[in-house]
Amino acid sequence: MQILPSLFQLGARSWRGRGFCRPRWCPVYCPAGAPGLFFRFGRSVIVSKMALDIQCEELSGSKWKELVPSLNQYKTIRLDDCSLLTPTFDDLASALSSNQTLTELNLNNNELGDSGVEKLCKGLMNSSCKLEKLWLQNCNLTRTCCENLRSVIIAKPSLTDLRLGDNRLGTSGAKVLCEGLLDPNCQLQKLHLDYCELSARNAEDLSSVLHTKTSLIELNLSNNKLGDAAVKQLCGGLLDSNCKMQSLQLENCRITAGSCGDLGTVLSTKPSLRELCIGENKIGDAGAALLCQGVLNPNCKVEKLWLWECDFSAASCKDLANVIRTKESLKEMSLIGNDLKDEGMEHLCEGLKDPKAAIQSLWLRECGLTKACCKSVASVLSKNNSLKELQIGGNNLQDEGVAQICEGLMDPSCTLESIWLGNSELTSACCDKLATIIATSQCLTELEVSNNELKDKGVRKLCEAVRNPNCRLQQLILYDIFWSTKIDDELKALEESKPGFKAIF
Repeated sequence: MQILPSLFQLGARSWRGRGFCRPRWCPVYCPAGAPGLFFRFGRSVIVSKMALDIQCEELSGSKWKELVPSLNQYKTIRLDDCSLLTPTFDDLASALSSNQTLTELNLNNNELGDSGVEKLCKGLMNSSCKLEKLWLQNCNLTRTCCENLRSVIIAKPSLTDLRLGDNRLGTSGAKVLCEGLLDPNCQLQKLHLDYCELSARNAEDLSSVLHTKTSLIELNLSNNKLGDAAVKQLCGGLLDSNCKMQSLQLENCRITAGSCGDLGTVLSTKPSLRELCIGENKIGDAGAALLCQGVLNPNCKVEKLWLWECDFSAASCKDLANVIRTKESLKEMSLIGNDLKDEGMEHLCEGLKDPKAAIQSLWLRECGLTKACCKSVASVLSKNNSLKELQIGGNNLQDEGVAQICEGLMDPSCTLESIWLGNSELTSACCDKLATIIATSQCLTELEVSNNELKDKGVRKLCEAVRNPNCRLQQLILYDIFWSTKIDDELKALEESKPGFKAIF
């Protein structure tokens, strides 16, 4: 019997809009005598001498002492969620001072506190330090550390990527950081301040940064209480000719349709902007229309639109379908958690069937869809050659709907590589069709069917299909499906017998 881990274990806090994170290699502690990068997935171990990458392992006492002598040899050090203690920060500061090859330091999810950052900054200020990436997300930081960080970003033009999300920096802390950003010596390109308790009072300083800082190309302000007035000020900075912004993330920032005219203007006049993420804001159908007007402007070159949980209805889908059929730069769109229903899906399918549609990844989980729209989805799969990933789980598709989708997947013209059907009210009855796809499709490499009542019978059918010599599937994702220990053994044996295939459960 397999139990689904908590969603926070699987991915970022914004898991609903971003989708489940892809299963990743699980790093383990590097033993003494074998410095390098060790990854564990099942029984596999991979070593890289250029990086130290350890996650979710408690590094204290003797374990840490064994690592210290090797810290000077790595180009990358990632110690995410390793329960680091105060003595380790002195050692890391020493490595920053002496290791001129170290360009990336990731200490996310450790209790550094302001005192720990102060120690790190002493190493960062050393003239030998050439660090480019510093990630300190969820490290129990407050505004107190921002004075030290301001000094670092001014003194270190090599530092281009600073991520401070999920720390209580507050309005005053962000103001201090903006003072550093405005210094000509600062060359930051990427700044993440999500979940940092910023407010609308930060908008003026952030707008000044956008007016001035030509190097800044990625800004994440998600999950802060900004509001429409603040976003209007930010848009003023974004429209400045000096601003070269490529990625802007404003998810859950209390934005309404009142901001969408300004954001639409930015989209229509700023060809550098390739990624706009404004999920979990109640902008509604009126806001969608204004955004789509901006996207449809020939100057807009946006490639990625994350519009999850934006309070859209089927009415928005006419405008969104027009964007899909018209905007050839658009490659990825998330509409997760919008109540589009089958009527809205029909509009989207009409856009997707247009020969000019170039979108490659479309996320439609939890959109109120049923089996009634699946025939249209199948028609898209048989006609659209650009779509590579379709996430359509979390809808009441049922076996009948998935059987219709499989008809599209079996079409020789279908080029879909990944389909997500988790939590779709499926049973083992649909597994014959899915097994046929697995055994015969020459393009499908990823299938997700988590949280469905497939049981032993259904999972066994899928496993038999994977054994087919013609099978090209690389990942079969089976979270939260109940089966016997016999299926456990079969899945493990299948991985061993099929190189390049992984069952994720």
